[in-house]
Amino acid sequence: MARFFNWVARLGVVMACGAAMAGAGGAADWSHATALNGTPKYAAGFAHFDYVKPQAPKGGVTRLAVVGSFDTLNPVPDKGQIATGTGLVFETLMISSLDELPISAEYGLLAEAISYPDDFSSVSFRLNPNAKWHDGVAVTPEDVVFSFDAIKQHDALAQQYYGNVIKAEKTGALEVKFTFDVPGNRELPHIMGQLTVYPKHWWQGTDAKGAARDIGRGTLEPPLGSGPYKIAAADSGRSITYERVTNHWAAKLNVNIGSHNFDRIKYEYYRDNTVVLEAFKADAFDFRAENSARSWATGYESFPARDKGFVKLEALPDESSGSMQAYVVNLRRDKFKDQRVRRALNLAYDFEGANKATYYNLYFRNKSYFDGTELASTDLPQGLESDILKDVKTKFPDGFADSVLTEPYKNPVGGSDVNVRANLREATRLFKEAGYEIREGKLVDAKTGDPFTIEFLYHQADADRQVQFFRNNLEKIGVTFDIRVVDTSAYVERLRDFDYDMIIAVWGQSLSPGNEQRNYWGSEAAQKPGSRNYAGIAEPVIDALIDKVIFATERNQLVAATKALDRVLLSKDFMVPQINYPFTRIAYWDRFGYPQPLPRYAVGFPSIWWFDEAKAARIVK
Repeated sequence: MARFFNWVARLGVVMACGAAMAGAGGAADWSHATALNGTPKYAAGFAHFDYVKPQAPKGGVTRLAVVGSFDTLNPVPDKGQIATGTGLVFETLMISSLDELPISAEYGLLAEAISYPDDFSSVSFRLNPNAKWHDGVAVTPEDVVFSFDAIKQHDALAQQYYGNVIKAEKTGALEVKFTFDVPGNRELPHIMGQLTVYPKHWWQGTDAKGAARDIGRGTLEPPLGSGPYKIAAADSGRSITYERVTNHWAAKLNVNIGSHNFDRIKYEYYRDNTVVLEAFKADAFDFRAENSARSWATGYESFPARDKGFVKLEALPDESSGSMQAYVVNLRRDKFKDQRVRRALNLAYDFEGANKATYYNLYFRNKSYFDGTELASTDLPQGLESDILKDVKTKFPDGFADSVLTEPYKNPVGGSDVNVRANLREATRLFKEAGYEIREGKLVDAKTGDPFTIEFLYHQADADRQVQFFRNNLEKIGVTFDIRVVDTSAYVERLRDFDYDMIIAVWGQSLSPGNEQRNYWGSEAAQKPGSRNYAGIAEPVIDALIDKVIFATERNQLVAATKALDRVLLSKDFMVPQINYPFTRIAYWDRFGYPQPLPRYAVGFPSIWWFDEAKAARIVK
């Protein structure tokens, strides 16, 4: 799953790149950065990002925990479980700041400059002449072309994400150009700035045993990179340790000043979150982003280290993105294709009851695919959003419900016996309309007598707790609900092959959505193994709305098109919206320093934190 969420962090869309505008003849000027709106915050030649401590001390170790396993150190192919943290070893052409709208601005890293014509039909990058791999060999345009070709060939998600990029080519001693098959997509230059670059000479060489390397296959040989860290040790499925590269070529580059301060970063792997929490309390690792409401409410109440002030807990507002977390059914299976069935499933989910009993009333219910942002649809459509919806209705009348224009989306409300009973009665009515009836307490197909069953696929031991309220209500109306818990490797493989009835999935959303929406909800992605269209959504009206998001030319158009997309997705009951929490909960041992205030859009751990020897010395076991 880590690979999926790494891709989320690379999302972005260029709406008005005033920093790199084309000249009158159509040839673009070179610029140090691109920006979402107007110009980048940081002008050419800036000293460092405002949110860092430029003189942050270097040294120390931080230990982190991961639930799951890993069997490869190669992040390129979409098979296998990639080790956490490999992004520390590699670098991208450009890098984003943490105090501008997420992914809204990019600054030079491996590439010192970017340019593109006024029709956005291509983008060129000029590499930094100082860029070096850890073996001292220069980073070249050939490396960039090799990386793009390899990623697109071996990663199904990349094939979708880079679908409009038809060619990568060397155009100068330090220059590389990407050509697009469609003009006017302002996101594409930005997307290519996020390209991770790998060393061609290393991957086309041989390992210590003389065997040829293959960038399309998994490997446990520590790969060569150009980033601030290298792999010092890796024990498959157990731990991986990264060591800071003291002669890193970009250590004094403005985008890196005050960053990458730890000498070593170590990830330990655990089987489940219960063990992880106890390990944290025993000081087996240092920092934890807590995603369990129960653990946050009860797991840290009192233990010696916290009582002594050695452990700190903070809930920080999360302004960096929106999200949708939901129970997702697989529309590739006939029993879920009827919208009445899907709405009935939503009616059976008692969020309010689950929130009180399981989540300690800490959560809000998702009511949008872009919850927590200005991109979320609310009330009735107005202005430009209304115009967009009417346009797609004209073009795709069969895939458009008039209620989209006249009724805002609402989730059912539970929380009381009266509400739950009413919701279950309505769910039963919808199932009956869809051709099902209850016989001897079981919901069955009225024609065939086959029971209506759902297998819920999960990969952690707390599956029962996750679904208990949902399962209990479904069983009350005759649905046969089975829980299937598999190990992480099997879970990832089954997700890749769309082999499930129901899962829980989360989509983190950039504040500037674009091409990734095709991978989430687009028709082509519905049948592409490894895509994040877990639901199997394949509807022309949604494809058309995704294009309106991608080809928006101004921020107001992007917002309106995204709201329209959100509204239509909601109207079709593709999934059962679950929980949202607009804060980042962190627990950490107080042996670190960090910039104050932290950047607006990120916690920044471990990249801009540092080891504080004085604080560490005060912690006595």
